[in-house]
Amino acid sequence: MKTLNFAVLPGDGIGPEVMRVALEILESLGQKYGFSIDYKEADIGGIAIDNHGTAFPEITHKICQDSDAILFGSVGGPKWESLPPKEQPERAALLPIRKTFSLYANIRPGLLYSELSEASPLKNARIPNGIDLVCIRELTGGIYFGQPKSTFEKDGEAVAIDTMIYKASEIERIAQVAIDTAKARQLKVCSVDKANVLETSVLWRKVVTEYFAKNAPEIELSHMYVDNAAMQLARDPNQFDVLFTENMFGDILSDEMGVICGSLGMLASASLGATKNCLNLPFGLYEPSGGTAPDIAGKGTANPCAQVLSAAMMLRYSFGENTAAKALEDAVRLAVTSGKRTGDIAFGKEAISTKAMGTAILKAL
Repeated sequence: MKTLNFAVLPGDGIGPEVMRVALEILESLGQKYGFSIDYKEADIGGIAIDNHGTAFPEITHKICQDSDAILFGSVGGPKWESLPPKEQPERAALLPIRKTFSLYANIRPGLLYSELSEASPLKNARIPNGIDLVCIRELTGGIYFGQPKSTFEKDGEAVAIDTMIYKASEIERIAQVAIDTAKARQLKVCSVDKANVLETSVLWRKVVTEYFAKNAPEIELSHMYVDNAAMQLARDPNQFDVLFTENMFGDILSDEMGVICGSLGMLASASLGATKNCLNLPFGLYEPSGGTAPDIAGKGTANPCAQVLSAAMMLRYSFGENTAAKALEDAVRLAVTSGKRTGDIAFGKEAISTKAMGTAILKAL
């Protein structure tokens, strides 16, 4: 029997609650599809600061390094907001883990079942059949990691500098992820930049155009400025199939996509690395798109679907268990569309608990 070896980082807030549901479902899924799971848990984020004095401790790094993938919860919360910015969980955990493991490609599906279309601010009139698109975001380059980056005094006033840098090789490797994604969908990619203003975007557009022409001429490639893309995403999200962009633009657009899709409790994500695991598949980190939701943490009401769907992405990308991944995604859809809803997607129906939602997914399996 194949054994799936991965690290489990539940994190803060609702992270541990939804992670328990995902792990229980993975155990059951393995029995049906012929694999076992072998995982080690570790602290990350605020809980790691409390227990180890740092958001990304060495023991957590070691456990991740010895694994073939990372199943991640969420980090942060009001308890740690008084810390200096560089020491807060989001910045001191997420950015280092992305850089450490070269997690350069963020794949974030924007999926809204038609039965949940009332959850979207766009409502039924514009999205009668729901929403189905994917945002591909470059994750380890651009303004978040460029140097120099500093705050200093000049001529008696504070000055801050962030540097945006992209190399052609960085653009090409994320372009390949967009190509691979489009080949499994509708052969349609919209590359988003700001080439009318930014030198990095001029290079981005040139490299993307040439790379697609050489390596995937069958894919319909279009380009759009980021300000227009933000407007078009709010106007008609289904005009896009694969949105593809650099780090900061992707951060903003994927969050806008999350709002349009109604509930962050339904949205998964994968961050794939440049290195391969022992199965010769991408090492990746898989996490819900939402946050720690401290207002409902510990109440047993959080929606576990995003965590479960992130686990499905882990099965697909890092372990090659495509059949099991599809079965899990179908089970989530069946459970939700048959009327099993946590409070964030209930809309007049009876709201069930985190655990009951997990039970409904297991039953659908």
